[in-house]
Amino acid sequence: MSDTVVATTEELDKYRRELTGYCYRMLGSSFEAEDAVQDTMVRAWKALGSFEGRSSLRSWLYRIATNVCLDALNAGNRRARPMDLTSPTPVDRAQLVKQPEITWLEPVPDGRVLPSVADPAEAAVSRETVRLAFVAALQHLPPKQRAVLILREVLAWRASEVAELLDTSVASVNSALQRARATLAEQAPAASDPADPLDEEQKALLERYVAAFEGYDMKALTALLHEDATMSMPPYDLWLQGHENIVGWMLGVGDVCRGSKLVPTVANGSPAFAHYHPDPEGGYSPWALIVLELRDGKVAGMDFFLDTPRWFPLFDLPARLEA
Repeated sequence: MSDTVVATTEELDKYRRELTGYCYRMLGSSFEAEDAVQDTMVRAWKALGSFEGRSSLRSWLYRIATNVCLDALNAGNRRARPMDLTSPTPVDRAQLVKQPEITWLEPVPDGRVLPSVADPAEAAVSRETVRLAFVAALQHLPPKQRAVLILREVLAWRASEVAELLDTSVASVNSALQRARATLAEQAPAASDPADPLDEEQKALLERYVAAFEGYDMKALTALLHEDATMSMPPYDLWLQGHENIVGWMLGVGDVCRGSKLVPTVANGSPAFAHYHPDPEGGYSPWALIVLELRDGKVAGMDFFLDTPRWFPLFDLPARLEA
């Protein structure tokens, strides 16, 4: 391989993380986003000889990535959270009904989708727009509107740049953005507290959360939760809301989690924990990836992603904890 090709391949790789963030917002799946970026890089590498430099390398890569994502979305699948599919279930009627993997919005490690930026305001936008609630809201948009909104509102591209990328007019881009904004306003996710870096109050809140969860102290736990806090458990479509239902679940079916251990991590711009369950053979085995939503100094949401053979390797988490 020539030095020129090597250098250009290295140039392509510089954009891998930001392209993964773009594809994740488009597709709602961390694994599909990785696949889309890999496909983008392969297509770009094969077409390097025909790249004429009339646009920047970055714009060219985004054009390829957008086409890859639009092709993937033409299948019609829209990823969602349990809250998007059903109403909350009272704990006395709660049943675990498993849905196919393709149904669910997936968590993603911050390090795979959030580029390092010096501007605090830009970093805050990046984190806010990979939140589970925000990405779930994006899934309500038709694919091209989704691309327009992400490029214009998240990545701050000019309308003329987006029009060139999508082979359309500036008027069409502006119209699509207006419609996307209107739809997103109807699906507006609840605000969350900035959490990067965590302030002292947030650190104390998470320390109390770990102590309450590991001690299985429901009184202490509910003191940390909003009255309307939610709890979900993909791949099951069940979700619960409010202290009574959450505690009722955790002291009922969920009581098997008593004695668990939590290891801190980050996901989707939010605090998260690797949840390890006591193993009858000793130590602790993976049970769930917990992604928290913080609002006004309390926990507003707890998403327990239970498919740990997929999530723990993605997040570089230990396969088990010793006693």
